[in-house]
Amino acid sequence: MDVTFLLQLIINGLVVGSIYALVATGFVIIYKATSALNLAQGEFLMVGAYICLNLLSKYQMPFWQAILITFLFSAILGILIERLILRPLIGSHLISVIMVTLGLSSILKALIQLAYGTDTIPFPEVFPSAPVQIGPIPVSQGYLYAIGCVTILVLILTLFFKYSKTGVAMRATASNQQVALSMGISVKRMFAISWAIAAIVSSVGGVLLGTIRGGIDMSLSFMGLKVLPVVILGGLDSILGAIVGGIIIGILENLSGGFIDPLVGGGAKEVAPYIALILILMFKPYGLFGKKKIERV
Repeated sequence: MDVTFLLQLIINGLVVGSIYALVATGFVIIYKATSALNLAQGEFLMVGAYICLNLLSKYQMPFWQAILITFLFSAILGILIERLILRPLIGSHLISVIMVTLGLSSILKALIQLAYGTDTIPFPEVFPSAPVQIGPIPVSQGYLYAIGCVTILVLILTLFFKYSKTGVAMRATASNQQVALSMGISVKRMFAISWAIAAIVSSVGGVLLGTIRGGIDMSLSFMGLKVLPVVILGGLDSILGAIVGGIIIGILENLSGGFIDPLVGGGAKEVAPYIALILILMFKPYGLFGKKKIERV
């Protein structure tokens, strides 16, 4: 076995897995706060990437300025969607909320296609392209910056949820909405903030994917469904599970693509995460870090 090739696959898997983890965190934040599964998470990622691309290319903004405006736009988009579309559904059956997010994903895809078309658009070079040597392996600086950005953002989110007043209120809401209401916490406000944060972290994932790929297109929207096994694997209500699940799936995908695809003619990379998901759920039905829920009737 070529050790250098193996290490290269693992490093690439860590990069992709870290982005999976970031997008999965958006899933988890919404689910913990509202018990809803947002199937438009991939479209949040795609919209953020296109907004940042437009600011960089058309308006020639510095990257830091473009990313801040992208964050602001994504937060407003998340709040508006929660306020205008999801909030009227409070108290409705869970399947109704899921179907609405599915319809929302189709609307966002149609709007992006109408504005930008379906062709791949080159993404401006944000990070240095020259590789750095880590032992025997040349690693793109873009990969290192991507891992660094994800690590910093996850750390910020962790500190936010643990120490900030709003973060503690969101955790209380996720734990028990009735108790949170009795403590004077605005549950509706927590819902809006959770959607805003989910939209922001997804947009970061879209921008990082654009820089790594060198271009963006409509295929970014499928990232939401691709990350779904990560969320279920880690546990729907666990941010730690989203991070661990993202890294596992990212590395597993790359190893399958590097070693199994050449033997079977392709396709193993796409199937491997779902096989791993089924095997793990057979022994841990709530995911690696999900909480068991027991209902007595």
